[in-house]
Amino acid sequence: MISIEAIISTVREASSLMVREGFSIKEKGSVENIVTTSDVAVQEFLTRKLSELLPGSGFLCEEEDLADLDHEYVWVIDPIDGTANYARGNENCCISVALLKDWKAVKGVVYSPWRNEVYWAEAGKGAFCNGEPIHVSDRPFAEGMLYTAMSAYRKEYAKTCSDIIYDLFMECNDFRRSGSAAVELCQMAKGMAELYFEIRLMPWDYEAAALILQEAGGAVCSLDGNAPSPKNASLIIAANTEENCRLILNTVRKHIK
Repeated sequence: MISIEAIISTVREASSLMVREGFSIKEKGSVENIVTTSDVAVQEFLTRKLSELLPGSGFLCEEEDLADLDHEYVWVIDPIDGTANYARGNENCCISVALLKDWKAVKGVVYSPWRNEVYWAEAGKGAFCNGEPIHVSDRPFAEGMLYTAMSAYRKEYAKTCSDIIYDLFMECNDFRRSGSAAVELCQMAKGMAELYFEIRLMPWDYEAAALILQEAGGAVCSLDGNAPSPKNASLIIAANTEENCRLILNTVRKHIK
């Protein structure tokens, strides 16, 4: 089995391809959904190097519809989560890499190079940021900070999202939006926020960060109350505690049957 240190080293090396300037941008079906040449370069580097480190493994990656899934071990990769931020020079972007064994996350690394933060976790071994153990906060729902979004790629969901966010906002402290699901979930893992809702995420958006959050003591579920499937797009709910996760779920189910 590949070590977490080897994954971290590979991700750090790949981050050198997240250049500050000189990249090009194109749309992926809509003006909101973009890809840069840096996304493609990082993904190509990671798939090549991780294949060498773990021969016979498969890949599920955001760019170029890469889905090679018929393997015991599968890497789930977002080469740059928060591409819109990256394209604008916003530091809230990261590389996200999860390793799944039989479709269960066993290792996760999220590296935000412009924030100089590397998060990682292994199943059953806790969560870390820059080498230090991290843990979710113990704040109750009423004191919780909510990370959320309005479904930029599927704007037909905006009204539903707005209604859910309003109801949650009226019961919690406040809400935030950074533009990177992986960064937000990792920040929750070290106690910077407590609540999370997005109506539709892809597995590469959350798999690594969800493992990190859970290993830091948090909870993650989908609309059915169970763990989201890494094989499909999914509604994602997360919180610092199981109780707060259930409270978000109850609100969401008032609007989505």
